[in-house]
Amino acid sequence: MAALHEQEPTYQQRIAALRQTKTDHTELKLKNQGYFDMDDKGNLPWPEPVPFKARANHPSGGCYGARCIGENFRAWLEVHPVYIHPLSALAGAWVSGPPGVGGWKPEDAPTHLYPLHRQYNLIYTGIGSMHHFGPDLRIGLDLGWGGLLEKIRHYRGRNRPADTSFYDGEEALVLGVQSWISRHAVKAREMAAAEENGVIRGNLLAIAATNEWLVEGAPRTLREACQFLAWFQSVDSMWGLAGALGQLDELLRPYCEADRAAGIADDEEAVWCIASLLFNETHYSQIGGPAPDGHDMTSPMSFLILEAVHQLKIPADIAVRVHEGLNPELLHRAVQYLLEDGTGVSYSCSKGLDEGYARNGVPIQLARMRAKVGCNWTALPGIEYCLQDVTRLCLVAPFLHAFDEVVSDLETPKAMEALWDRYVYHLSGSVETIKQGFDWHMAHQADNSPEIVLNLFCHGTIERGLDVSAGGVDIYNLTCDGVGLATVADSFAAIEQRVIHEKRLTWEELARHLADDYVGAEHIRLMLKNIPRFGTGGSRAGWWAKRVSDLYAHLVRGKPTSNGFNVIPGLFSHGIVGQLGMNLGATPNGRHARAPISHGPNPDPGFLPGGGTAPTAKANAVAAVQPGWGNSAPLQLDLDRHLAKERGGIELVESLIKTHNAQGGTLVNINVVSKERILEAHADPEKYPDLVVRVTGYSAFFRMLSPEYRQQIVDRILAEA
Repeated sequence: MAALHEQEPTYQQRIAALRQTKTDHTELKLKNQGYFDMDDKGNLPWPEPVPFKARANHPSGGCYGARCIGENFRAWLEVHPVYIHPLSALAGAWVSGPPGVGGWKPEDAPTHLYPLHRQYNLIYTGIGSMHHFGPDLRIGLDLGWGGLLEKIRHYRGRNRPADTSFYDGEEALVLGVQSWISRHAVKAREMAAAEENGVIRGNLLAIAATNEWLVEGAPRTLREACQFLAWFQSVDSMWGLAGALGQLDELLRPYCEADRAAGIADDEEAVWCIASLLFNETHYSQIGGPAPDGHDMTSPMSFLILEAVHQLKIPADIAVRVHEGLNPELLHRAVQYLLEDGTGVSYSCSKGLDEGYARNGVPIQLARMRAKVGCNWTALPGIEYCLQDVTRLCLVAPFLHAFDEVVSDLETPKAMEALWDRYVYHLSGSVETIKQGFDWHMAHQADNSPEIVLNLFCHGTIERGLDVSAGGVDIYNLTCDGVGLATVADSFAAIEQRVIHEKRLTWEELARHLADDYVGAEHIRLMLKNIPRFGTGGSRAGWWAKRVSDLYAHLVRGKPTSNGFNVIPGLFSHGIVGQLGMNLGATPNGRHARAPISHGPNPDPGFLPGGGTAPTAKANAVAAVQPGWGNSAPLQLDLDRHLAKERGGIELVESLIKTHNAQGGTLVNINVVSKERILEAHADPEKYPDLVVRVTGYSAFFRMLSPEYRQQIVDRILAEA
């Protein structure tokens, strides 16, 4: 970057400098913090301790509740480091959240549910989880930080609550944000005074002026809008690694159009501003898709955002919302960049999401307003609390309990329907445990860790003086994601074929092999594994997968929690398949004890002998098991770069995406990488320091992932690419 200080850097050079800085930061984070098996984050690898100590309000030494959290958050922001990249259009980046702030009081822990959590292998229960609903950033863009502060004070005076802690906490947070912004404006002017390069000095002065305005004022230009969003997503990330911007092209479009009308920015500068926002943080957002009346929302801004992702070439969690009326050029350009870069946007499918969500009793026009604002999920911006992507129900543990009971109970007939009946019983118990946990969460969350950041960007929270988890918004649809579908389906099918029909094993013999983890019985394990598996068209395993998915969806959505909260089913696993598998014994599909279980709704790697039509077969299988209520069950595809180009390239992938949408699919995640490259990167991650892969619904630098996480991706690619 030193050489750029001696010349006038082009916008492409500025973006390249941001990419290099991101690579350098990744190197430092890997060295100092180790592997990171989640979304890539924009936090700085800050080497120095930040002088902060939380002020507790509980005998345990913890800090809970709105007022205490808000006051501590303000104190944190007043000492938080100041960071400005001289070639970015924007100031700021975050280091961490305020240490020692938030969490749950010990007396509120759901200890009564812990035995059931252990029984059913429920690790991610949703209890105490933060965020994972969609803010409406238009509120902040329209008001600015000064307007948000005025709004808080207005409704505190109007409502006159006996307990003002909610408003006190929100006010303290905004004051802290304003202080942090002000310090960056001062820093930018100091850097400009010392800068010799005229172009860079001018950029630093523009950063200073932008942030001096944004302390109080609402954004007026594209650059100011991007800077406001950067402040939001930095503070949002501090509060538990949250991350969602919503319909980003529509949020930014009015500012870009105003800039063009005023003649103050061109497309090249706009791409740089957006790339600077993506460099700041990898918050989830969406481009394209249907408006409430069904017309396509693709605009020139959609293409500018896509271009920024392409030029920056770092992890970016942006989705194209696919629907029948989508601008075909946007999908074409997205797939073109996918094949060029090896990764890129994901593809959120409107048909399954919108029509499924409308089944919950809402108008289709409202369903279309849901935006992809998370790894696998969508949400209504600012009016819905859905607690998405934080609850995982292990479908495999109930199966193992059911199998053990059928084998050990002498009075139970050794038959598939008996096994199914016991599975229904235990899966029902697992679902009920999750629902009891949701009621506990809803009763206690606001008193412990309120949504102090996102409350500012919801419709009703400030007006009512209520946290979003405690009645602050109008719509509550909690969600639960099932994990391990293929493991269960293939296990049912293996027993049916090898034990019931072929009589190659007895139930007792199978139970013994499972208890021994197939030691000395590799031929038995392979016999069980090598049946027509889920994903193979017309297989019994596919039939069982559909039956299990339908049962799971019925149990989750069939009735609300005891306190009246609806729960919407999905099938998604993130990377928890290894963690869940560690707690489970061997399964009849040939899986070893402690090995990972299957990923979301997808067939296991290697499900189709030969693999020549695996992408199509896999897409058909995933479409067939969609729960159908508007929560997602993503399709994960890993395509070989050479074959993708040889067999039709862009048109082939476009057709697959559009077909999956028409089938009622909900999300498509794609990597395009050669087997040779992924194997080399796995053996020596430093050989490809900038290799980005789509892990599931999120992207990450491959080398930042642990060897175990990398192995999951390698296994998929080797089996299916």
